[in-house]
Amino acid sequence: MSTSVSPSPAHSSSEPHLLDNAVWAALTGPHAGFAERRGRAARYPLDVCPFTALADPADPEAWDDLAALVGPATVTAVTGARAVPDGWETVERGQGVQLVDTGLRAEPAPEAVRLGLDDIPEILDLIALTKPGPFLPRTVELGTYFGIRHRGRLIAMAGERVHPPGWTEISAVCTHPAHRGRGLATRLVRAVAAGIRERGETPFLHTHASNTTAIRLYESIGFTLRRHTNFLLVRTPGRHPAPTPRTGSWGARERHA
Repeated sequence: MSTSVSPSPAHSSSEPHLLDNAVWAALTGPHAGFAERRGRAARYPLDVCPFTALADPADPEAWDDLAALVGPATVTAVTGARAVPDGWETVERGQGVQLVDTGLRAEPAPEAVRLGLDDIPEILDLIALTKPGPFLPRTVELGTYFGIRHRGRLIAMAGERVHPPGWTEISAVCTHPAHRGRGLATRLVRAVAAGIRERGETPFLHTHASNTTAIRLYESIGFTLRRHTNFLLVRTPGRHPAPTPRTGSWGARERHA
């Protein structure tokens, strides 16, 4: 059974926590250099990360700002919101979980190599095969990504994505099906976490609520369930609906590990 953890001794349960709106905290903090922003709405560049965020999902003006930012009749992924205003369409809804590091043994992986822009074709091939969640041509710019190769071929990877102040999300955790069961994902998670800890920050991650295998794995190595999350794919108001993105880009169930 999953356990849960309070966000921080410095935050009461009645106060919003940074991780409750992690994308907004990242885009107005360490990732501000990536932010495309209008008022109380912000997003990553479309070739970096599909997420948009609102300063306060309960604020109608923030939704107006988001509509102006992304344009009419446009499909976009919104984090931190549970419902949409009148005139907006919910295209897809995802249920996830957020886990935080409370006892992970973080350590380098000697066999891991740093991945960069030159590795993007291989990375995208592995992502397409394993479907750990959204990964775009410039996602690797968000933080440190490590991979493990076998006979020159990339077979496993993990890295850093959303970066609120004091926290860094571990994401894109995946292993080629032919090489699972060897603990590669765990070694890479520990390696990515080691770099995060060196900066004085705390690792966290997300996975789909139905992915009980990944949840059990993460809990077994030192992560604790913090909260359940909602991810919405929405269409902004407009007369001429834009095509809906293929489910593979957003609807992948963050099938980490």
